[in-house]
Amino acid sequence: MIAQTIIDRFIALLGPKGVTTDPDDIAPWASDWRGRYHGRAAAILSPVSTQEVAAVVTLARELGVALVPQGGNTSMVGGATPPADGSALILSLRRMNAIRSLSAQDNLAVCEAGVILSNLHDAATAAGRRFPLSLGAKGSATIGGLVSTNAGGTQVLRHGTMRALVEGVEAVLPDGSIFEGLDALKKDNRGYDIKQLLIGAEGTLGIVTAAALRLAPAIAARAVGWVGVASPADALALLRLTERELGDSVEGFEVIADETLGFVLGHIPGTRSPIETRTPWHVLIEVDHATAADPGPSERLEQALGAAMEQGIVIDAAIAASEAQAEAFWRIRESLSESEKAQGPALQYDISVPVARMPAFMIDAADAAQAHFPGTTASSFGHLGDGNVHFHVRAPRGTTDGRAWIAEQGQAINAFVHDAVVAAGGSISAEHGIGQMKRAELGRLASPARIGALRAIKAAFDPDGLFNPGKLIPLPDEG
Repeated sequence: MIAQTIIDRFIALLGPKGVTTDPDDIAPWASDWRGRYHGRAAAILSPVSTQEVAAVVTLARELGVALVPQGGNTSMVGGATPPADGSALILSLRRMNAIRSLSAQDNLAVCEAGVILSNLHDAATAAGRRFPLSLGAKGSATIGGLVSTNAGGTQVLRHGTMRALVEGVEAVLPDGSIFEGLDALKKDNRGYDIKQLLIGAEGTLGIVTAAALRLAPAIAARAVGWVGVASPADALALLRLTERELGDSVEGFEVIADETLGFVLGHIPGTRSPIETRTPWHVLIEVDHATAADPGPSERLEQALGAAMEQGIVIDAAIAASEAQAEAFWRIRESLSESEKAQGPALQYDISVPVARMPAFMIDAADAAQAHFPGTTASSFGHLGDGNVHFHVRAPRGTTDGRAWIAEQGQAINAFVHDAVVAAGGSISAEHGIGQMKRAELGRLASPARIGALRAIKAAFDPDGLFNPGKLIPLPDEG
């Protein structure tokens, strides 16, 4: 563990409120959300300003101390967990939680890294705007983490990932300098786009302290539908039909296996299936209109679903009759990860494949995994419009020691699934990042050119390797 004399230097810099050393207070932040990765840290450093972050980084560089930046600690890949040997300190951005500005006229919000996503949603709504990115962890995920992982969520189909929503970034670089890039310039040709290098870098190149984020007009009217279909192929046919009929007003399009829906209904109190008919697959659709003068989205969605039913694409469907019912539909989707976790030991995969190949992949990969690893069960759900599949392989029924099962079977299953992803022309990480979970697999599967570029950029920004060590960049023996 890092010596107390070093911790004392940080206490002198930040004051007692800025440094947490009680092991009981540190413990919840030393493990990942899924409980798979467990680290150690002698302290959590909690600056309150960008200038304090810069001072912390400068001191850490002087002392040779590694830093693990952390927001809401909702990483799915162990990206914010400190090393197990206690060789790094956690740098928490949670006290930096101010929305510095929010302009409805400019459609822009400048948020510090510790702003919780749901709080930004509320502030934007109060100003007659919205931030069009949402995910299940919106009540704890922070802006800094969302930027650093290039988060996606359920609205990528229409609005894109964080890369598309971030207009500017403020960050502290490994030498302690502050990159002041919050100006939301539409045209800026001053060479390399440092903002885009920092987005998705998982804190390995810089510590994001604030971001300028693009807002969208508030929703004047929306329709949320739940549709039963026979297969993911029919779901894709429905997506293309609704795109033709409704244009870019289609904001969300999620596909869910019936088994996965059953996990939610059995685990989350008060949930019920939106349709009476039992179907093999389900689709959740949201259609949004920005002005009340537009034709009613419910009527348009009903017409589109009627046409799909006539063509044999849809088995059954329901359109939410109220906002409460619409939220109930979405609650099912947002509870999928929690409900999957409750089923017992499993390996979870956040992957992407070309949209046209996603329906076949969801079925074929599950069948192949179950056949290759007898006793396991596999299923998936995902954002069909952008090819993002959340794929799960669960331990055989009755498995009591999940860690032992993962230790014994995890590497082989990981390789099997990821090889299938690469064969389909996809990516082993769609929206959760690489973290430490996928680092070795990235090294195994990525091209030498990609690995070489990642290492060269890391070495140029952080030659001492003090920013989020062990994350994202494959080790020398990993590629």
